[in-house]
Amino acid sequence: MSSKYTHFEQIKFPSTCSIKSLKFCQDEFVVKNDDVIVVTYPKSGTHWVMETLSLIQCKGDSTWVQSTPIWERFPWIEVEHLQHLICTKEENGPRFYTTHLPIQLFPKSYFHSKAKIIYVMRNPRDVVSLCHYSKVLKLFERIDNFCEMLEMFSQGNVPYGSWFDHICGWLSLRENDNFLILTYEELLHDMRRNVDKICHFLGTTLKEEEINFVIKNASFSVMKDNKMSNYSMIPDYIMDHSQGSIIRKGITGDWKNHFIVAQSEAFDSLFQERMTELDQRLFPWDQC
Repeated sequence: MSSKYTHFEQIKFPSTCSIKSLKFCQDEFVVKNDDVIVVTYPKSGTHWVMETLSLIQCKGDSTWVQSTPIWERFPWIEVEHLQHLICTKEENGPRFYTTHLPIQLFPKSYFHSKAKIIYVMRNPRDVVSLCHYSKVLKLFERIDNFCEMLEMFSQGNVPYGSWFDHICGWLSLRENDNFLILTYEELLHDMRRNVDKICHFLGTTLKEEEINFVIKNASFSVMKDNKMSNYSMIPDYIMDHSQGSIIRKGITGDWKNHFIVAQSEAFDSLFQERMTELDQRLFPWDQC
C-alpha cells in the first residue's frame, strides 16, 4: 500500500480519500435533518464514541456491534468506497456516520440542516500518539521518531491538518443546540454521566439496566476483544497487524512518557498562543 497522500485545499489526507470524494463530500453530499454525525480529529476517541452510540441505538444490546463492522455502522463520509453506504441507506430512521474533516471541508448542506453533531476532543499531547498509528496503518507515512512527529503535529503537517485549526473551526458551533462537545478524558472519568448526556442530546430514553449494558459493552476491554470494532478484520495491505492494534491502552496522560520537559513547555506555549481566544474551561483534561 502506497503511503502517498491525497492533497486537497493544502491539507493531506490518507489515500482512501480521493479528490473526487472530498469534493463530493463538500459540495454534493446532502446532510439530512435526522442525521447523527461523529466529528473528531484523529486519535481522539472516535471509535469509542461510535461504539457507544451504536449501543445506545440498540438499548445496550450488543448484537449489532458484535455482527457488523464499525465502519459499516458509522461509515467515514470522506472515504470514497464508504460514501455509498451513507447515500444508499433506506429512509427508516437516522443515518449515522463519522468524519475527521475540518469544518471548511464538511458538507455545505449541513449548515442548512438540523442534523446533530457530536464533536469529540482529546488532550493534543496524547493525540501525538499518531506515531503508533503511523506504524499500524499503512495509509500513513511511518514516523518512528517522536521528535519528528511532534514537530510535524505542531506545524499541522499531518493527515487532516492542524489540530488547532480543527478545534477552533468546529468549536465556533459550540452554542448551537444541535452540537454536542465531549472529551475523551471526561468519558474515561465518568462514562455514565456522558451516556446520559448523549441520550439527552439525541432525545433517547434508556432504562437503568440498558444504560448499564451500554457502559459494559462499550468498555475498553470489550471493544478490544470485539473483532467488529478492533479493526482486526482489516486486510494486511491496509494495516500491519504485527505492529499492534488501533485500540491500544484506553488511558490518558501517556504523553508524559514521551515528552521531555522542554518539549512540554514549548507545546504549552503553542497551545496558549493558538487557543487564547477560547474559554479554557472547554479543555478539562488537566482536571480529569
